[in-house]
Amino acid sequence: MALDAHITDPSLASVLEISRAACEQASAVIDVVAQANATAGSGPLGASAQTDLSKQLKLLNTNLAHLRGLHRSAHFRAREIKTQTAEARHKVDVLHLQLQNLYYEQRHLEGEISACESFDHTYQLLPLFPVEDFLALQPEHADDDENELMIARINHERSEREALESQRLELQKRKQKLIADNKKRRDDLANLDKDLEKFIDVAKPIQKLFEKVV
Repeated sequence: MALDAHITDPSLASVLEISRAACEQASAVIDVVAQANATAGSGPLGASAQTDLSKQLKLLNTNLAHLRGLHRSAHFRAREIKTQTAEARHKVDVLHLQLQNLYYEQRHLEGEISACESFDHTYQLLPLFPVEDFLALQPEHADDDENELMIARINHERSEREALESQRLELQKRKQKLIADNKKRRDDLANLDKDLEKFIDVAKPIQKLFEKVV
């Protein structure tokens, strides 16, 4: 009874039931033979005893044949279950390997994230506008998160530097133009000095002539 309580598979329950019936039938055959021998003594069995024994043997053979059929089915079923178990184990092994790979990739990514978080990025060294000053200039970024606010500050710094660079280039062009103008004036003054010296040289005889007349 305790054994039957642990067996829930219908096919195995049928095997136990037929096995129990075969055992009982074998005991019945033994009882019939023992009773017939006790009645007949050393003589042959009577017709009634032989008929009863034949009937019990047929029932026993029927149960044994049924039991053999169930045993064969159970054998095939066990082979099938063994194959299914091997396939399921293989799937579990594959999934376990995939899980280990995911764990390895997770640890790798966590290490990369940690390295990125601890890396001294160049943007952290940029002389950006203080946050308060930047928000005073562009209050629309007041609700941005840390990353969005940093990107906005960097973009603002870039636009400011580009504007300053444009002003520097414009001032440099004006400087070059002023230098060129000054050089032209110096050249003009130098030419004027030469012309004046020539004029003086030409005017010297006239000046001497006037001096004699006077």
